[in-house]
Amino acid sequence: MTGHTTCAVVGGGPAGMVLGLLLARAGVEVTVLEKHGDFLRDFRGDTVHPSTLLLLDQLGLGERFAALPQSRLYEAAFPAADGGRVVVADFRRLRTAHPYIAMVPQWDLLNLLAEAGRAEPRFHLRMDTEVTGLVGESGRVAGVRYRTPDGTTGELRADLVVGCDGRWSVVRRRAGLRPREYPVPMDAWWFRLPRARDEQAGALMPGMSRGHFAAVIPRRDFFQIAYLAPKGLDARLRAEGVEAFRERIRAVLPRFADRLGEIGSMDDVKHLDVRLNLLRRWHVPGALCIGDAAHAMSPIGGVGINLAVQDAVATARLLAGPLLRGRVTSADLARVRRRRLLPTMLVQAIQRVMHRTLVRPTIEGRRGGPPRAAAVLTQRVPGIRSVTAYLIGIGFLPEQAPGFARRPGRAAVRA
Repeated sequence: MTGHTTCAVVGGGPAGMVLGLLLARAGVEVTVLEKHGDFLRDFRGDTVHPSTLLLLDQLGLGERFAALPQSRLYEAAFPAADGGRVVVADFRRLRTAHPYIAMVPQWDLLNLLAEAGRAEPRFHLRMDTEVTGLVGESGRVAGVRYRTPDGTTGELRADLVVGCDGRWSVVRRRAGLRPREYPVPMDAWWFRLPRARDEQAGALMPGMSRGHFAAVIPRRDFFQIAYLAPKGLDARLRAEGVEAFRERIRAVLPRFADRLGEIGSMDDVKHLDVRLNLLRRWHVPGALCIGDAAHAMSPIGGVGINLAVQDAVATARLLAGPLLRGRVTSADLARVRRRRLLPTMLVQAIQRVMHRTLVRPTIEGRRGGPPRAAAVLTQRVPGIRSVTAYLIGIGFLPEQAPGFARRPGRAAVRA
């Protein structure tokens, strides 16, 4: 089977769906290929930051997003030695229409974007379509090869292929692009615990004790928890068994001791191999990588989705014209990297500092809380909370929706 599209977007995650929607609104024939049959996967990034919320307003999707089941985080804090907490980021200080982080199941966001895309005549979404390779022609990428669950194979020719297929990107690998890997001290183990209706939680606050670190994310009906431990420990944790794992969580999150029985087995605990890397070059002739395919991010700060979405917005703005003209040059593709490289590097630099000064000393047993100097500084200089809130919630180079993609909406008027 052979077909043709102007732009083939590989991967139906946030970056791929936003890019597909924006290009279709520009009049570009775009096909998004997603290997799964639906978006229902647990423990994907679910943090939607103020910059992305504003983008949804600009796209005319703000009201529909606000109607999705969600919880909101207004602060990021660390536990204090006296049993209280030290607020390090106060999102309510942001001068934006949405001064909070929205916690929404990623599948709800993706379904919303897919629905908006289907309203555009040039948007096509192929589910259950796994990209297995690239089509080469005259020294450039000319499309993708794919496979469906029933064994059908085919080719989709395209003027441009954009890899939005995550940290294990097929597009990146088949294009011969190799990222620079930065050392990461930890992996993450995700699980959930019940949340009672009367448990108020509007802050993102980790648990810390010597040798243990856990991030607690309040959701509407449960707590989503990431336990951080030294990289490469997964086989040992599973060999130790679920009771030993519960003891680890009891040590770092004693307030949840009464519900740890909800972790029925280690099958309820999902391992994330944390990576932090960056492509030196994001493109080859005819193909481009963005989002996690170009720069895998640490879960620290939860900024991965929002950085990927901003990549997608910049890509649509810079490449819609060349795609409509039928000629996308390597110089056009290089402009995307130039636009997005600095904010990516700055975020990764901050994450590496956090790994070195906070996460590593804690999981190695050398620290049981945040650095004292940082805690004192944020308490005595409240303005720092605004700076950190901006860096987390808005970012270094927030992208605005291009004019061709904007649509009216009540939330957009408020913004």
